[in-house]
Amino acid sequence: MAQKKICVILPCLNEEKAIANVVQGFIEHVENCTVYVFDNNSTDNTIEEAQSAGALTRVVKMKGKGNVVQAMFRDVDADIYILADGDGTYPAKEAREMVNQLMLHDADLVIGSRLGTYKNSQSRKKHFLGNLLLTNTVNKLFATEAYDLLSGYRVMSRRYVKTMPLFSKGFEVETAMTIHAIEVGAKIIEHPINYLPRIEGTESKLNTWQDGFKIGKEIFQLYKDYAPKVVYFILAISFILIGFFIGIPVVIEYIYTGLVPKFPRAILASALVTIGIFTAFIGIVLSSISKLRREMKKLAFLSIN
Repeated sequence: MAQKKICVILPCLNEEKAIANVVQGFIEHVENCTVYVFDNNSTDNTIEEAQSAGALTRVVKMKGKGNVVQAMFRDVDADIYILADGDGTYPAKEAREMVNQLMLHDADLVIGSRLGTYKNSQSRKKHFLGNLLLTNTVNKLFATEAYDLLSGYRVMSRRYVKTMPLFSKGFEVETAMTIHAIEVGAKIIEHPINYLPRIEGTESKLNTWQDGFKIGKEIFQLYKDYAPKVVYFILAISFILIGFFIGIPVVIEYIYTGLVPKFPRAILASALVTIGIFTAFIGIVLSSISKLRREMKKLAFLSIN
């Protein structure tokens, strides 16, 4: 059996103090791997440090982790991909076991699950709760059992990477990656890891409140894109109920007097009920389109060996 080509792909932004150790760690623990560092316009010496440690480097001008990962998946050709961050928080020593799990179980995605570390860390507790809320939303929508949706440590098969339609910007790219695996029926394994503290002198790119707002926005986006009937039916019922609330006094007055003295109110009520009915139909149509899109993605995934 031919040896698998393994590539480590690391997105980076201003990680000059950590990137060399990260690159050397993967070279040490993953035999015959090639390490790529994709820099997102760092203003420090990240590129030079990565190159000195033995990595191949690329620069992605468009800001955002989604753009960087999209460039990685497009430009790097391998049989197995190892995705991690360049800040040293993901242990390189776990990579070999994650690769073994991928090959042993013929899986397409192995996720390094940090929840044990997250749950017991006071400084990361809010991030853990946000992650848990988002993960539970995805589990409910797709009837699956994911545990660490936002982990950036992943080992992936070629067919998974090459069929990934990646358009997300920011950290929510991890959500899109997991949903893609669920939608196409890829085999997913979660491997527990220790989430390491950042190297002294480096700063996290995460912001608790901003990321909390993003998670709330992302949960709404998930329902809108993957369960449109739920969102549009709620809107439809809201329009119809408001229309009834406004229109019932008009109807009662007409029953007793035979007159409709409040035409604007009657017109508004009728319009709201009509909008509600059309909104419900939109939800049904979008739900059918969403189902068709998932089936097309699965066919594309299964067509690659």
